[in-house]
Amino acid sequence: MTGVSVETDAQSAPTVVHPTAIVEPGARLGAGVRIGPFSIIGPEVELGDGVTVESHVVIQGRTAIGKGCRIFPFAAIGLQPQDRKFKGEASALSIGADTVIREYVTVNTGTEGGGMMTRIGERCLLLAHAHVGHDCQIGNGVLLVNNVLLGGHVEIGDHASLGGGSAVHQFVRIGAYAFLGGLAGLEHDLIPFGMAIGNRAHLAGLNLVGMKRHGFPREDIHAVRSAYRALFAESGTLASRTEAVAASSGHVKPVAMVTDFIRAGGHRSLCTPLSGNGGAADDEA
Repeated sequence: MTGVSVETDAQSAPTVVHPTAIVEPGARLGAGVRIGPFSIIGPEVELGDGVTVESHVVIQGRTAIGKGCRIFPFAAIGLQPQDRKFKGEASALSIGADTVIREYVTVNTGTEGGGMMTRIGERCLLLAHAHVGHDCQIGNGVLLVNNVLLGGHVEIGDHASLGGGSAVHQFVRIGAYAFLGGLAGLEHDLIPFGMAIGNRAHLAGLNLVGMKRHGFPREDIHAVRSAYRALFAESGTLASRTEAVAASSGHVKPVAMVTDFIRAGGHRSLCTPLSGNGGAADDEA
């Protein structure tokens, strides 16, 4: 990338803006920012130190992008929500450090109905053509594979992974370390560590691969497996089973994450196993 240096502090890395890029007055650029050909940076945008914006990227709105992020060509970041109720409110978008946004990704700002803020955490990876709707709240280390579609107000916990072409209904919650299979359509809340597949998606076990990759101890994995079977057994109510699991295994942090998620509730009902398959968490250890 060649261009014009706009950073004069000798103790900081130079910020380089390609001559064909447009950085509107008011935009704030950190040290070592690099902006490629034909990209447009709006007047209320803040780019942290070391952010790389490749060619043909548009970043608008009250958008703050954390240090070390990299945004690939043709991404459209911080544009107005795709919501008929939006009336031009001064909403915002925040993206955490070291997040990578690949080609043609779209991320919208928030709305008055969702706290005026869309948030994406640190070290996330959004692959090509993914869409993050208004007011979404995405944790750290989240993976959105190609063509993932998130409706407005979706909440995703840390280190969850969403397979290619999957779609998530507005207001759905996805717990930490959960996995949503490719091409799935999720319209119900997915518990932490849960694995959902199908269209419409149903709970199909636990994301054991994800738990192992993130270093969860073997005993914690077994505790979550036992809790899963108890939570989705056919006897009693979900509420009573949740309280029983919390009482017996709530001292195990991953189990508490699941029971707390269920107790908290949300706008959508809970994603559950297919009828008669509640105890089939998985057969791997």
